[in-house]
Amino acid sequence: MFLGVHHIAIICSDYQEAKDFYLNKLGFTFVQETYRKERDSYKLDLALNNEYVIELFSFPVSPPRPNFPEAQGLRHLAFTVEDIDETIKELALKGIETEGVRIDPTTKKRFTFFQDPDQLPIEIYEKG
Repeated sequence: MFLGVHHIAIICSDYQEAKDFYLNKLGFTFVQETYRKERDSYKLDLALNNEYVIELFSFPVSPPRPNFPEAQGLRHLAFTVEDIDETIKELALKGIETEGVRIDPTTKKRFTFFQDPDQLPIEIYEKG
């Protein structure tokens, strides 16, 4: 039935800040940007390793996340990394602070979290 995840949609509060974060700090690649005049809204399509994964939206007025981190709905985004320590160093060089590294009790793999400009939790999960 399902073949895979097509994309993840994120609504941001500051479009330029979020665009910079995902493109320049996290290294996603630009696919397409569309301005929808009737909605006064931007939609930015982003890819990771040449695979379309995120739609970044701006809207004139969007309510903030009701609470953190256990609001109903999307809990967090998770991305696989080769080396968690190296990734944490790269993020730190870009001014992105991560939580302490934890070990998944089931898989025994290492992971940690950081936040995007709107405090959306993003997880990095070590492949090895």
